[in-house]
Amino acid sequence: MKFLVLTKRRLMILLSCVMIGAVAMVVASSTAGQIVATMSEPREIPIYYVDTQEKVCAISFDAAWGNEQTVTLLDILDKYEIKSTFFLVKQWVDKYPDDVREIAARGHDVGNHSATHPHMARLSVEDQLKEIRACNEAVEKLTGSCPTLFRPPYGEYDNKLVQNLRDEGMYCVQWNIDSLDWKNPSPDEMVSRIQSKLVPGSIILLHNGAENTPEALPRIIEAIRAEGYTIVPISQIIPEGDYTTDHEGKMILTQHEKSTSD
Repeated sequence: MKFLVLTKRRLMILLSCVMIGAVAMVVASSTAGQIVATMSEPREIPIYYVDTQEKVCAISFDAAWGNEQTVTLLDILDKYEIKSTFFLVKQWVDKYPDDVREIAARGHDVGNHSATHPHMARLSVEDQLKEIRACNEAVEKLTGSCPTLFRPPYGEYDNKLVQNLRDEGMYCVQWNIDSLDWKNPSPDEMVSRIQSKLVPGSIILLHNGAENTPEALPRIIEAIRAEGYTIVPISQIIPEGDYTTDHEGKMILTQHEKSTSD
């Protein structure tokens, strides 16, 4: 029979192993708890389109760089008597204040597209709020109205962004139809893409600086109208009241709000 003699050195090694094992169990338990908490946290989804039976949709433009096409786009919208929504980055607002005033003066929505066009989901709660508020302040200073619509740069968001915007009394708005004008498709391709995806309550994404957008815009408007749709600003397509968004980002009024509106 062999006996294990616990020398001082062996005893220290044994105690160290026990302590390391205990720490590992605590870390594993904490990590597992974090994973469970993350999995159980409901996912916040922005508004991609609106639940409605009416054949109505919205055209929106993101403006972050350049203003060469701004007046041309505004003139086309005027020609067709259409109001749209322009999501502006504060840096663009600061650089082209006359265009911001002109967009608002012609009756279009002026939305918030952040201050510096960052990846919002990578920012802290505090930094997200700085981006949101800085752009709001710049727009309000020029137009007299504070934006209520926000579009995340790159379409990137997380739960804290959606919640931050809700706390600020704003809507986080995406799109369900991307024209892909930023890839410079032909006007025919843009029209075909939009027509194929158009549904009641659609929100269409275009860009202020895309090469073929001015040529495509009249044809897009005519194609949408040919389908029997009315084009309005996003502020008019979003109903007031408490709402939820489903897994596709469809904005749905709560049952209470629906019954009240009915």
